Amino acid sequence: MTLFRYLIFFTALHFCLGGFFVRSEDWPGFRGVNGSGLSSGGRIPDRFDESTELWNVSIPGTGHGSPVVFGEHVYLLSAVPAVEPVEGLSSEKGKKGGKQKGNNAAAYQWRAICLDRETGAKVWEKDFKQQRFKGHRFNSAASSTAAADEDQVVFAWGTAAQLTVVSLSHSGELQWEKDLGPVVGGHGFGGSPVLLGDLVALNNDQEKRNGNLLALNAVSGEVAWTVERHSERISYSVPCVYSVDGKEVLVFVNWQHGFTAIDPADGAVIAEKSVFNLDTNERAISSPVVASGLVIGTCGFTANPKHCVAMRLKNGQWEEVWRVERNVPHIPSVMPVGERTYLIDDAGIATCLDTLTGKEQWRARVPGIEGSIFGSPVSDGEKILFLDESGNAHLLAVSGEFKPLGASPLGELCRSTPALADGVVYIRTASRVRAYGK
Repeated sequence: MTLFRYLIFFTALHFCLGGFFVRSEDWPGFRGVNGSGLSSGGRIPDRFDESTELWNVSIPGTGHGSPVVFGEHVYLLSAVPAVEPVEGLSSEKGKKGGKQKGNNAAAYQWRAICLDRETGAKVWEKDFKQQRFKGHRFNSAASSTAAADEDQVVFAWGTAAQLTVVSLSHSGELQWEKDLGPVVGGHGFGGSPVLLGDLVALNNDQEKRNGNLLALNAVSGEVAWTVERHSERISYSVPCVYSVDGKEVLVFVNWQHGFTAIDPADGAVIAEKSVFNLDTNERAISSPVVASGLVIGTCGFTANPKHCVAMRLKNGQWEEVWRVERNVPHIPSVMPVGERTYLIDDAGIATCLDTLTGKEQWRARVPGIEGSIFGSPVSDGEKILFLDESGNAHLLAVSGEFKPLGASPLGELCRSTPALADGVVYIRTASRVRAYGK
């Protein structure tokens, strides 16, 4: 299906968000439809305990990637500790000098997992070759979230030796596998693919001016286009689709490049504007979102200042609409819901902004936070849900006033973002996937 036919087909469907079209009952990639974090298919439960638990299953290995819900299935990627020696990788150098240090890098086998959406029962698993992975202690070897459409499910993972992207059918058959070369970046890989018609788009920004932006042919896996970059820090930001003047563009956010608009047809750079502080080390981890004709993205680094910037593409040029630099999240993405945009920073301070102007309406510390916030918030339009790393599920009211709605302890480490489809919440914790609904 060509990109044009894809867009026309989904235009006919009733659900549309920011120019990206999909069936409302699916959650087809990181943070759902076009990375918005927003679902219109049902309401989030008021609590997460035995009274609302639909199923709770153990999963092998580890990973911080989120569940994806499509059709009858739930998909996720896991990294299972290797059971056999991984030969030749203890000091292997990639094509551009990426190096694995055997005494620090652990060996894993990457596993694509498919669960039954209604019961959580395993439908199939697909294993891929063992490699060594080294990353930040808060990262994992399977921090990427899959992307799904009618024809396939696409998974990605990366090591210093190889960035791998694979396409599987919904029955678990391998359709193609692509080696995109080494990943240069001490924190490890964490990007997630985006499916757009005949393309699989991926942010492959790396350290030391390595990497690129790229798209693969979704049918064959061959590289459709690449965009050269001069990034100094690896990024994890997932691109979004932005509709402007009747045209769909892909928007990437990066510390040095700022906001980049790409024509998905050929990879041409339509507009780019650097908007972040180039005098300090920063990293784009959270992903941009489309809201009220704007693209909102963040960038920063630990104790350094962090920036939340709203941009508009007009007459082929980016223009800054507003900027916030107080209690901006570093890892969690922002959560626009209509006329308001909510920020949940890494320490659990919530801020409500006017989406069009960035004017603050309220700011408060969410009670009961234990540890940092690594996952991003999601919403049903009435409630906002996010988890802290201790596994407490927190709820806030979508409101012009600060209204916490309580927390539910799940009792296990969580550094992933929930999925939400038809009022059912799917949560990945350290060793389990759980489903909750009314």
